[in-house]
Amino acid sequence: MPKLYSARIILSALQRAGFSIISQKGSHIKLNKTTEKKSFTVIVPNHKEVALGTFQSILKQAGMTKEELKNYIK
Repeated sequence: MPKLYSARIILSALQRAGFSIISQKGSHIKLNKTTEKKSFTVIVPNHKEVALGTFQSILKQAGMTKEELKNYIK
């Protein structure tokens, strides 16, 4: 079973990667990052453990790989 991350860990890693929180509606937190080439919008559910499929979707939305995100996790 792969290690599941909490929303708190994912949010802090994304913020270190340059994303900023723009809004929250219920338990879903919206982050945004704009680069010269593209704008990324990521929705993260505020859960103790984010499901594997949801985690993969977050990575896809952020345009990152699991290894890239691990570099921002302390």
